[in-house]
Formats: sequence, structure tokens, C-alpha cells
Amino acid sequence: MKIYLGTDHAGFELKEKIKSYLKTKGLIVEDQGAYTLDPDDDYTDYVKMVAKLVQSDSDSLGIVLGASGQGEAIAANRYRGIRAAVYYGGSKEIIKLSRDHNDSNILSLGARFIKFEEAKEAIDLWLATPFSGNERHIRRIREIEDNLNLGHII
Repeated sequence: MKIYLGTDHAGFELKEKIKSYLKTKGLIVEDQGAYTLDPDDDYTDYVKMVAKLVQSDSDSLGIVLGASGQGEAIAANRYRGIRAAVYYGGSKEIIKLSRDHNDSNILSLGARFIKFEEAKEAIDLWLATPFSGNERHIRRIREIEDNLNLGHII
């Protein structure tokens, strides 16, 4: 499994730690930027690259980071087939549900709200939780995709 990473300046330091951590777990990691700490960069540039790569490779996952993770998830979810879930602290049950019920394929982390240890725990749980494959969840995901056909989703 390949994991794509992307962030702007707000998540840059945390992304670098996550990248090293995932590599020590033997995972294939592709960093889509930012590659330097630039306070004027835009998360949309990096999230777009991650979303497009995950969109084109159904066996891959993505992790995007930003100040809250909210804007990053909103941007990622504009792409057909992307189901980005946000985590910025609190109960990790939301992480399990995002995989079990929604088959999330991008995890969006709020870097200004969580520390590296909490990010590691969240990522480990997200990676370890499979999609249930329950028919009602499949149906709901299909309904979301069908409704996207009405709009201008990329």
C-alpha cells in the first residue's frame, strides 16, 4: 500500500515526522509537498496532488495536514471517489467510524490541535481499521457518488 502525504506550512513539521514514522513501519510513502517551510504557500496545491493520486490508485491512501484539517478535507472531498475524514483530537472513535462506515481514503489532520504522539495513534488506528463492507454502508457511499454526478466534481 502506498500512502501519499501533503500539507502546507501549518502541517509541515508534523508531516516530516509522520513521513519518517510511516517509513519505519515499512510503508511506501510519497511526499507531495510542501518540501520547505513557506508561510505563504497554499494547502490546496498539495491536497490536490494527494487527492488526484489517491483517486487514480484505489489501493493507496492519503494523509493531508493543515492548521485544523477542515479546509484540507473540504478540498480533497471535491474529487470524485475521495472520502476524506478530519481528526484534530478528541475521541478516536471517529477515526474508526470513518474507515468502518465510510471507507475513508484520506485522513486530514489538524496539525495545530494534535501532537505527534496523538497523530501516530490516529494514523495507526486509521490504517488498522478496515471498511466493514456492510451493504448499508456500500449503499450510502454509492448514493454520495451518485449525487456527485449532479454537480461539478473533478
